[in-house]
Amino acid sequence: MDGRDLVRRVRWVGSVRGLRTVRSAWRRRSADAAALPARGAERARVPGELTGAEPGPGGGVVRFARSELRIRVSVGGAVFWAWDGAEPLPSYAVAGEAPGADPRAVLEPDKDGGWQVVSERLTVVVSRAGAVELRTPGGLLLRRELPPRWWEPVDGGPVRWVQRSEVPADARFFGLGGRAGGPRLRDGVYGLWNTDPGGRFGPGDDPLYLTMPVQVVVSDAGTHLVFHDNSWAGRVVLREGEEGAGSGHDRPGACEVRMEGGPLRCWVVAGTPARVLQGWTALTGAPALPPSWALGAQHARWGFGGAVEVRRVVDGYRERGLPLSVLHLDIDHYDGHRVFTVDGERFPDLPALAKELREDGVRLVSIVDPAVKAEPGEAVFDAGAAVGDRGAYVRDARGRVVVGEVWPGASVYPDFTDPLVRDWWGSLYEERLAQGFSGVWHDMNEPVSFAAFGDPSLPRSARHVLEGAGGDHREAHNVYALAMARAGYEGLLRCRPEERPFLFSRSGWAGMQRYGGTWSGDVSTGWPGLRASLSLVLGLGLCGVPYSGPDVGGFDGFPSPELYLRWFQLGAYLPLFRTHSAIDAGRREPWEFGPEVLEHAGAALVERERLHPYFVTLSQLARMTGAPYVRPVWWGAPGDRALRECEDAFLLGDALLVAPVLEAGARRRAVRLPRGRWYDTATGRAYDGPGQVLVDAPLSRLPVLARAGAVIPVRGADGGPELEVWAPAPGGVGGGPVVRDAGDGWAEAEVERYVTRWEDDRVVVERDGAEGGVDCPVRVRGVRRRG
Repeated sequence: MDGRDLVRRVRWVGSVRGLRTVRSAWRRRSADAAALPARGAERARVPGELTGAEPGPGGGVVRFARSELRIRVSVGGAVFWAWDGAEPLPSYAVAGEAPGADPRAVLEPDKDGGWQVVSERLTVVVSRAGAVELRTPGGLLLRRELPPRWWEPVDGGPVRWVQRSEVPADARFFGLGGRAGGPRLRDGVYGLWNTDPGGRFGPGDDPLYLTMPVQVVVSDAGTHLVFHDNSWAGRVVLREGEEGAGSGHDRPGACEVRMEGGPLRCWVVAGTPARVLQGWTALTGAPALPPSWALGAQHARWGFGGAVEVRRVVDGYRERGLPLSVLHLDIDHYDGHRVFTVDGERFPDLPALAKELREDGVRLVSIVDPAVKAEPGEAVFDAGAAVGDRGAYVRDARGRVVVGEVWPGASVYPDFTDPLVRDWWGSLYEERLAQGFSGVWHDMNEPVSFAAFGDPSLPRSARHVLEGAGGDHREAHNVYALAMARAGYEGLLRCRPEERPFLFSRSGWAGMQRYGGTWSGDVSTGWPGLRASLSLVLGLGLCGVPYSGPDVGGFDGFPSPELYLRWFQLGAYLPLFRTHSAIDAGRREPWEFGPEVLEHAGAALVERERLHPYFVTLSQLARMTGAPYVRPVWWGAPGDRALRECEDAFLLGDALLVAPVLEAGARRRAVRLPRGRWYDTATGRAYDGPGQVLVDAPLSRLPVLARAGAVIPVRGADGGPELEVWAPAPGGVGGGPVVRDAGDGWAEAEVERYVTRWEDDRVVVERDGAEGGVDCPVRVRGVRRRG
C-alpha cells in the first residue's frame, strides 16, 4: 500500500479510529507471524508418467507415477475432475449431494496411449503426461489443461499448486465473480480474495468484494464454464490468444490458476450459454426468488438521520408521483453502530414507522453487518459468547477471540462456518422483523477489519470450524459471506416460513445465489464507475448470480445531473434498482438535480413499473433455468465474434436489448445488433441484424430495442396485466414465456408460452395449450398499416 492509500483509509474511518486501525493491523500481522511461519524448503511435483487406469461410474481413475486423476461425468452433463484423490464433497458451492454419475460415460484407452471418457456433451482426453483435453462431441478443442504442478513444504503445511490451460485463439474470458474491468476479462492478473477496496473503486481496482474461481469461456468451438472448487487465496492470470501469430500460426489463449492451498478439483459445463448456466445452477443451486416488491425502485442512503428524514424522502417520492417500493436504513439507524439495535432517539417508534410506510406501499430493508461490538453486557455479544462450548466468535491460533476494528469500535466476528453459529445468528433476525423490516442487506462481510496497512480483514491464521473439518482463515475467508448469507436466509425462513426471504450481500462465493443476490458495493462516482456498474452485473450473471445492481449515482462524491440521470436510466433496466450513497456524498433523490432530470428520471421509474411483470417473469425463469435477467448480447449467438467484443449493451431477457449511455454528452450511439429484426421501442423503427446501427439517445431516454416477435408482459394503463407484442419479421414467427405474479409466498409458478405469427395482414397471438385464447389485453407494436 502506498502513502496515498494509507491516508485514504485513515480519512475514511476517521482520525481517532484511524489510530486504532494501526494497532489492529499490527495485531493481525503479529498473529500471522507467530502462527504462519515463512515457507521453508519445498518439493516440486508433477504427475509423472502414466501407469494405469481403473474405470468406474461415469469415468474412472487414471494413475500416474506421483499422482492420480479422477474423472466423473454426471447425469446432467457436468464433468468433474480432480487430482490427488480429491472428491466433489465437501463443498460450499455444490448444492446438496453431488450429482450422480452418467452410466453411459466410460473410461477407455485412446489411440495415442492415453485414456478418454466420451459423454453426450464433452469428450475428456487424458494424455500420458497428465494433460487433460476437453473436446466437443464433434472433436473441437474447448480447453487443454496442461499437467499441473504442486509445491509441497518439506516440514508440512498447505500444498500450493498451479494449473495452466490453453483455449482457442479466438476465445474470450468472462466471469471470475464481480470484476469492475469487464465484462470481457482482458490480459491480466485477477485476485481470488474477497476484498474491501476502502471506500470506493473503479475499473482499475482488483480484487473486489466478491471473487469466484468461475470462468466462462466463449469461442467458435463453443461455450464452457470452468469452476475450480477451492476457496483458498489465489490468482488467475489470463492472456487472450492471437490468430495468425508467429508465421501464420495461431497463438492459443492461456489461463493460469494458482492457489495457496486446498484441493485441485474442477467442474466443467459445456454447451450453449443457456445450457451452461442451467447446468451450473443445477450443480450449485437455483437462485433465490426475490419477493415481487424487491423488483421495484429502491432508495438508500448512509445518513438518513432519523424518522423525520425518512418520511421526508418518502413523501418527496409520493408528492411528485414517483414510484417507490423499498427504502433502506444504513448503519446510522443503529444505536452506536451496534448490529441488531435501533437508535431510539432518531427512531423513537421504528415498528410504527415501518407499518405506516408499508401501508403506503414502501417496505423497509435493514443493513446487517457481521461484526459484534466486543463489550460484555451488550446483549448480542453476550449471547454469542454463550453459543456451544467455545462461543460463536472466530478465535486465533492460541484460542483467543479475534478482535478487529469496525464501525462499533473493537469488534468480534461470528464464525459462520459453524452450523451452531449459523442457527444462533439466524435467530437474531426475528428482532429485525419485529422492528418492521421486510428484508436485509449484508455489508462488511468479506469480512472487514479496518487496517491502516495490509489486508483489511481477519488474520489469515485465525481458526474456523469449517463444518467440523477445522482450518484457518486462508480457507474460510472467501466463503465467510456465503455462510453468513445462508445463516440469514435460513433464519428469515424460520421466522416467516410463509414469505420468501429478501436478502442481498456485498460479498459471497460460488453458490451464493441460493440465498439471494448482491450489489456493486462502493462504486466510485464518475463515468468509469457507471461503466463498471454494467460490467459487474453482466459478470455476476454469468457466474450464476442473476439478481444484482449498482449504487445508482455512485457511492461517493457528487454526480453531475447528466451522470446521475444516465446512471438512473441504466439502473431502471437492472434487476436490483437502488440508489445509495455515502454519508458525506451528494443527495441521490431525483428532484435534487433539477426539473429536467426529475422529468426524465420519473419517466424511467414509470417504465420500470410498467415492465414489472416482465421482471417477475425473468426472476421466475432465472430460478427455473439459471438464465440471468441481464445477458451479454452474444447470449443467443456466441459464435458471432463481433457480439463477443460488445461490452456496452446487454439483453434484458430474450426480448429487449438495452444500450446505456456511458459517455458524457452522447446523444446518439452505435448499437451492435444480434441476428434478426429489432424495433426501437421509442420510435417503432425497424433494424435488421446482425450488424451495427446508429440510434438516437436523447437525454430523455436510453435506446431500447425489442426483438421482432417478442411477447412482453407489462402493466397496462389500468394497472392490470397486458401483453406487449412486437410484430414478427415478414414470414417469421415469434413468441415468448410469461410467468404471472403469484404473490410473495411459495405458490408454484405456471409458465405460459405464447406464439406470434402473421395471418394475412395482421399479427396473431396464441397461447400454447389454451383453448380459450389469451385472457388479457394484447397490444401489437411494430406493424405498418397499408395505405
